[in-house]
Amino acid sequence: MPTTPETASTPDTSTAAVPGHSTGGTHPTTAFDRLTGSLGALPERHPLRAAGTMDAPLLQALTGRTPDRRPVWFMRQAGRSLPEYRSLRQGTAMLDACLDPAMAAEITLQPVRRHDVDAAIFFSDIVVPMRVAGVDVEIVPGRGPVLEHPVRTAADVAALPELADAALDPIREAVARTVAELGATPLIGFAGAPFTVAAYMVEGGPSRDHLLPRTMMHADPAAWRALAEWAARTSGAFLRAQVEAGASAVQLFDSWAGSLSLTDYRAHVLEHSTAALGAVADLAVPRVHFGTGTGELLAAMRDAGADAVGVDYRLPLEEANRRLGGRTVLQGNIDPALLAAPWPVLTEHVREVLRGGDRAPGHVVNLGHGVPPGTDPQVLTDLVGFVHDQPVERAPRGSTP
Repeated sequence: MPTTPETASTPDTSTAAVPGHSTGGTHPTTAFDRLTGSLGALPERHPLRAAGTMDAPLLQALTGRTPDRRPVWFMRQAGRSLPEYRSLRQGTAMLDACLDPAMAAEITLQPVRRHDVDAAIFFSDIVVPMRVAGVDVEIVPGRGPVLEHPVRTAADVAALPELADAALDPIREAVARTVAELGATPLIGFAGAPFTVAAYMVEGGPSRDHLLPRTMMHADPAAWRALAEWAARTSGAFLRAQVEAGASAVQLFDSWAGSLSLTDYRAHVLEHSTAALGAVADLAVPRVHFGTGTGELLAAMRDAGADAVGVDYRLPLEEANRRLGGRTVLQGNIDPALLAAPWPVLTEHVREVLRGGDRAPGHVVNLGHGVPPGTDPQVLTDLVGFVHDQPVERAPRGSTP
């Protein structure tokens, strides 16, 4: 039954079953069971063990428990919408900022201090693991990531450097600095999904239709597989470094997967996303899988090993819940365009999103895409307060999606 505001402060330790995870008996293992059963794999100083992030609203929702309040955070919450970010970043290139532990930590913390969001998302970029592995990539202002030498042949793939563990030390330091200040607020680790990483590498930069990587899958499947495996290893190592240093959850971003058919996703991408998420499977932190334009891929993305699926603004959460069989925690999906709309228009839209999320086993409130750079930060602060003021509800167990 719906939880009243009075009872919402009592954590619900019953959890929703996560597809794809089983004890081998008749009762599926839940995300909460796996998390509590694997805490010993994390360092003693890890926030899930030492700082109380286990019972933070974000972790409660991601593991199918009823949260104390509705958890909310925003993709790209750390970024150009904040004047303090623009001031700090002035004169510093994007990738240099990502690899400066003190700067990356400060940028990660800024929106938590300002907005009272329920999680920090590690400040980084999809191409950072590529860069620290030794691939020649730059982020060109106004364009995005650009590779000096695109990867388009089997020989190109064979020449790729492997990511050395020591190259991730700046990431570990940045995460450690961040979680030391966050306390009981969880940090979400971040990585690009193998398809999106590989798509940048094949195209040599951003693309509208990602034709070259989609062609490579079929024209040279062996080269594609080798490249996707490289991307999965690299993104997986990046995720693992963040978790071991203190991240309490992770999110795999597949920004360009919406260009794929379900058939191509299952045949050429799914196993590699599974491998990337599998890099932290033994640590059992909740794993979120998000893509843009991926309404037709939601079940496959869940099957990659996700505990929660992010939904972009194009698909109502009720429909996402139906496509996922009512068994998967959802994240999303406020339309970023409405952040500039009149407040009553925005709040009515948010109420609709909350109603859709309440049908799922759990719901983390977020945007259906990143925060637009020109967003008024006060709107985000007010939106967090509005979400926190809404009573926590959840559909009765076993209800039809």
